[in-house]
Amino acid sequence: MTSIILHPTYFPTIETFVALVNTDSVTFEVYDNYQKQTYRNRCYIYAANGKLQLSIPVIYTQKNRQLYQEVKIANTYNWQDIHFKSLESAYRTSPFYEFYIDDIKPLYTTPFDSILEFNMACFDVICDALQLDITITKTEDFKKEYKENTDGRDLVNAKNETALPFDNYMQVFNAKYGYINNLSILDLLFNEGPSALAYLEAQHYK
Repeated sequence: MTSIILHPTYFPTIETFVALVNTDSVTFEVYDNYQKQTYRNRCYIYAANGKLQLSIPVIYTQKNRQLYQEVKIANTYNWQDIHFKSLESAYRTSPFYEFYIDDIKPLYTTPFDSILEFNMACFDVICDALQLDITITKTEDFKKEYKENTDGRDLVNAKNETALPFDNYMQVFNAKYGYINNLSILDLLFNEGPSALAYLEAQHYK
């Protein structure tokens, strides 16, 4: 049995799911310190003007270290409505938007207290959409190294462009800006629909 350790992130990258579909189980890292400029609270979609970052506001200060699982969402800012409208604008003409959006919309109408809670909910929705059956566990403490698991925790770093060039698929604004690699899994799902899982399985992780 193969296993990978990952951070739960906001609608994870395609690279993250390429790594996931080639394993039997995933362990989510929840005992690390929260860090800025990561996919923990951001994802990238393909919008009308190109690559667009969606960022969830969090209550966090660099001075006092916080565990990832303790970081709260700053819900005084109407981010859910803004993000949903961005998704709608970017993907409403995609082939499978109507097929999946009813399952995704509750994530943007239901209040969430913590960023970890929201990200886990995102992961569950995507697994259902992909019909991906994978065993999920969470860490019980923090370890720098995991010899028994593939360590994919580096995939959380939004500033590190480590992804291999994956096979092209048709994207909504492809004719305008060309193919954009390794966006949020939502981009693949809305454009490829039920074929998304086969696409992921055909790619290579590292």
